[in-house]
Amino acid sequence: MTSISQKYAQRNGKPLFICDFSPPRGADLSTVQQVKDVDADLVCVAYSPGKSVRVDSTVVAYLLQQRGQDAIFNLACRDMNRLAIQNHLLGAQLLGLENVLVLQGDAFTQADLATVKDVSDYRSVALIRAIATLNQGMDFRGLKLRAPTSFCIGAAINLSATDLEQEATLAQQKVDAGADFFLTQAFYEVSRAKRFLKHYHTLTGQEFPKPVFYGLQILEKDGLVFGDVPEATRRDLERGRPGTEIAMEQLTDYVGNGLSCVYLIPPILRGGRRNYQAAREVVAAFRGQGGC
Repeated sequence: MTSISQKYAQRNGKPLFICDFSPPRGADLSTVQQVKDVDADLVCVAYSPGKSVRVDSTVVAYLLQQRGQDAIFNLACRDMNRLAIQNHLLGAQLLGLENVLVLQGDAFTQADLATVKDVSDYRSVALIRAIATLNQGMDFRGLKLRAPTSFCIGAAINLSATDLEQEATLAQQKVDAGADFFLTQAFYEVSRAKRFLKHYHTLTGQEFPKPVFYGLQILEKDGLVFGDVPEATRRDLERGRPGTEIAMEQLTDYVGNGLSCVYLIPPILRGGRRNYQAAREVVAAFRGQGGC
C-alpha cells in the first residue's frame, strides 16, 4: 500500500481524489467492486457510518488493498478503550494498512445509550498523538513494541463550523500531535476554505503544512446532504439538474482556486445506499477534460 504522504509527494502538481465508501452491512462485496471502479487515487472506508452495524473499516480496507486499490481506514474514538484501539491498530499494521483517519465519532443520542455505551477513552487529538507514539515503538503504557508501526495519520477539519478561527486552532493541535494529512467535511463555498487557511496563517505564521483533501459531495434530488447547501443549488436539483453536473462545476471552482486535492463523497440515498457510478462519472469527466 502507498501512503498518502507518498502519493502527495509524487503527484507532480496533479489533483488527487479520495472517494468516500460505506462498508457493506453483511458479507456482500458487490459495493467493494463498485467503489474500486470509481478509479480514485484512494478509497476512504467509513467507520460505522450513521452509527450503523457494518463490516469493520480495517477489514474492508484490506480487501480493497488485495484488489490493488489504495485505501484509508477510518477509526473513531467513541467505541473502544485505549487497549482495544491499540490492539486494533497493531492488527491493521500487520495487514499492511498504512493510512488511518482519526475521528471522534458521531455522538450517541439518549435513545442510542439505552443499547450501546460511549467509551471515548481518547479524544481525537489524543488518539493522533497515541498513534504517533506507536510509530515511535511505544504503546500507551510506555512499553516498547517489538516493532514500531508506520501509520500515515489523518485528521478531520470542519469547514462548515461557525468559528473557523477555533477550527484552525484545533487543526494546529492535530498537526502538533502528529497528523500527516487532513480531510474536510463537505462544504460549498471556496471562500470558507480560504478563510480557514488565512486563520491558520495568522495563528501560526506559516502556510498550512500538511496535505488537505477538500470535501465535495455529489448531490441527488432525493439523497441525504451534509453541510449548508446553497439555496440556488437546492433549486437546481429540484428542477432536475444532474448532481454530477453541479459537482463538476464545484470541482472546477476548487481546482481553479488551488484546492487541488479532493475528498469526493458519492450520493447517499435513503437507507444508506450509495451511488458510486456518479462518483465514477465525475472522476472520469474531470480527467477526460485534462484536469488530471
